[in-house]
Amino acid sequence: MEKFTTLTAVAAPILRINIDTDIIIPSREMKRVSKQGLSDGMFANWRYTEPGGREEDPDFVLNQAPYRNAKIILSGANFGCGSSREHAVWALHEWGIRCVVAPSFGAIFQSNCVRNGILPVVLENSVIEDMASQVEANPAENQLQVNLENCTLTAPDGTTHGFDIQPADREMLLEGLDAIAVTMKHDEAILEFQARDRLQRPWVYL
Repeated sequence: MEKFTTLTAVAAPILRINIDTDIIIPSREMKRVSKQGLSDGMFANWRYTEPGGREEDPDFVLNQAPYRNAKIILSGANFGCGSSREHAVWALHEWGIRCVVAPSFGAIFQSNCVRNGILPVVLENSVIEDMASQVEANPAENQLQVNLENCTLTAPDGTTHGFDIQPADREMLLEGLDAIAVTMKHDEAILEFQARDRLQRPWVYL
């Protein structure tokens, strides 16, 4: 995974609650098991004028010029609720999203974000709405700054907000490690265990 340390980027306000994984990527858009090729289906029911079509709805925020390069989403509570489909995170990441800021997240979605290089930041709804207002005044210029090393998010007006993240999740993102890579950091201890276990239980290795 790509390491996440700091990010300064355009933020797209999608201030709706309970945006579930089927909204993020409808089931009809999940035509493959690969992580590639899913971004076209991201928010398909909102981005396009017809189900299954590809004519863009100009009213949807991500179809508007200042937000097409957004790497941050500002949203409402319970973002990523619903099913456990990892495709939702894969689609966001392929499109270019590296951080989602919301008052709360679906638990499985939040975990999937970390394991795929997206930082989920939890802040109060009032703070998010205030940042969204600042962004909307001039989206291209009023960018957000995220610093995972310090666990801070800085609004366009310079106000800095701290956020909490589990140490293990922070480590995965800072070092760009997926779950397997984290395990392989303990490769020496694993090999030592296997050597001892082979002596104690040789029949297991037949």
